[in-house]
Amino acid sequence: MAENRDRMAKMWADWLGDRLSATRTIPREIVEDEFRLIIDVFQTMVGPLRRETRTIWKKVTEEYGRRAALRGLAAGEVVEEMQYLRELLIRHLAPAIAALRPRQGMALLLRLNRLVDHGVARAVVGYTDALIQTMLPSEDTGPSPALADASATRERFKNIRIELAQIIAAPGNNVAPLL
Repeated sequence: MAENRDRMAKMWADWLGDRLSATRTIPREIVEDEFRLIIDVFQTMVGPLRRETRTIWKKVTEEYGRRAALRGLAAGEVVEEMQYLRELLIRHLAPAIAALRPRQGMALLLRLNRLVDHGVARAVVGYTDALIQTMLPSEDTGPSPALADASATRERFKNIRIELAQIIAAPGNNVAPLL
């Protein structure tokens, strides 16, 4: 999955087409970078560090939902975009899954689907949180301006990547670094 990450992120972005450029609030590069980050975190979720990276998976998918709200998507579109991740994973991992014993392949496929479903749910939570922020009367109406700020977004992605790298590099974790 790691060697196909950039290609998968680009394919995901291409499938979304005009949705990525429908608003100038979030540039396409940010969305593609977010897709790469989601794929990086996802690949740790199917390996031996899934328990350690579960909170990062929640964080990255909720952030994705918040940014989807800023992009002006409807709730169903957020779900649909995350469903593209499922299709990408199946397309790219099918040969590896088919090479496994049937029982192992089925177990892996079920785990992949559970993780995507969980990611969909967390993205909807983030999306809903962003919408509620816009509806509640307060001094700060609307989603946090930092969510739309490209440099703040890149900084958040960097911090998530650092957190992920620290978990991978922790003593006793025999996993090759992603970064």
